[in-house]
Amino acid sequence: MPRKMDTGAEKSSLESHLILNQERSHGVDGEVSQQGCFCGEDFIGEAKKQLWLAGPLIALGMGSALETLCGQAYGAKQYHMLGIHTQRAMLTLLTVSIPLAIIWFYTGTLLLSLGQDAEISAGAGTFNRWMIPSLFAYGLLQCLNRLLQTQNNVFPMMLSSGATSLLHILVCWGLVFKSGLGSKGAALAITISNWINVFLLAIYVEYSPTCTKTWTGFSKEALHDIFSFVKLAVPSAIMICLEYWSFEMVVLLSGLLPNPKLEASVLSISLNTCWMVYMISVGLGGTISTRVSNELGAGRPQGARLAICVMIIIALSEGAAVGITTILVRQVWGNLYSNEEEVITYVANMMPLLALSDFLDGFQCVLSGAARGCGWQNLCAFINLGAYYVVAIPSAVLLAFIFHIGGMGLWMGIICGLVMQVVALVSVNACTDWDREAAKAISRVKETDIDSHGT
Repeated sequence: MPRKMDTGAEKSSLESHLILNQERSHGVDGEVSQQGCFCGEDFIGEAKKQLWLAGPLIALGMGSALETLCGQAYGAKQYHMLGIHTQRAMLTLLTVSIPLAIIWFYTGTLLLSLGQDAEISAGAGTFNRWMIPSLFAYGLLQCLNRLLQTQNNVFPMMLSSGATSLLHILVCWGLVFKSGLGSKGAALAITISNWINVFLLAIYVEYSPTCTKTWTGFSKEALHDIFSFVKLAVPSAIMICLEYWSFEMVVLLSGLLPNPKLEASVLSISLNTCWMVYMISVGLGGTISTRVSNELGAGRPQGARLAICVMIIIALSEGAAVGITTILVRQVWGNLYSNEEEVITYVANMMPLLALSDFLDGFQCVLSGAARGCGWQNLCAFINLGAYYVVAIPSAVLLAFIFHIGGMGLWMGIICGLVMQVVALVSVNACTDWDREAAKAISRVKETDIDSHGT
């Protein structure tokens, strides 16, 4: 369930803080506060939304294609191909970042043309321009993360993200408060932190003995057959973007409800709560993606199937524990975000729905991770399209505006979409011929192996 950012996929939760993870909290009085090293400016929230929807999210989605390609190559012991696939991904993401950077450069003009306040548009435009270098770093970071993740080497990622996050606090303090750069300093701090993370991982990959077989340096072979990456990267990005964008639509719909300030307040708290829990599910999804891709690439279909079954049990246990905890703290959770009694009561009423959605989200994260390990990105893109835009959004509109359930109705609509998504993914897994999937994985590895083509 998106709220938004870096998986370990995908990524660790520490890493997510580097992409402007400061969540907005909206009071009933309509004021917006920014949790983080720069606060109180409305345009930061506007900039963050534009940055995420038109930048790192696409890189995150496209980078996840490496979970299939690198994971299966590693399982097949074609270790040299991990470096080749990673370099192809780097070239692709750097290329895609160019038009995205142009969008960031003209964010102020775009917001102004959409009717946003002139001051907010100008501030957001300036902020985004200072963030442009971080976009290229983020794409490279996704590639390096997947290179390490798919060979079951996640400890360096954790250390790098942790060290970078600690440095980010110091850099942010210096550039925002001591230098007087304000929001420009915040954007520059994020950019510097992302590049530090990239350099730390790059140094590890280049000099660590654990990467000797998988990274042999830059090769001209990466320039050939880039389409093998692109044809998985595009549906991977669509798969993730469709899900994340649906939640943005729910937030926009809340502005059409009676008492929109209250509804936006509660939905913001709900999304932030689910995002924190979601990072656990992201970790589980990344784990099963690696395991399934490794097993299929090694020609062990039953190992892949067993791994999925075990991870489903873990996800169900985690979901149940989180759900119970969510319900137990429902009366006090709202106090962490607001002093308004109306908001606190509303949040308490929402918490059982959040518990259910967190449970379903953990389940679908594991199934989606398994799908990435198999290379089912095309199929999952269609599943997400149906689940969120044929079921979730229409159901949310129906419940919120026709049956007048308000913000809770919007969230119920999302739950309907999650149920649809889980049912579809369970059905696909139940009907899968795992021997055939293993054969397809081995065939994919051979098709993309440069040695098999005589080069």
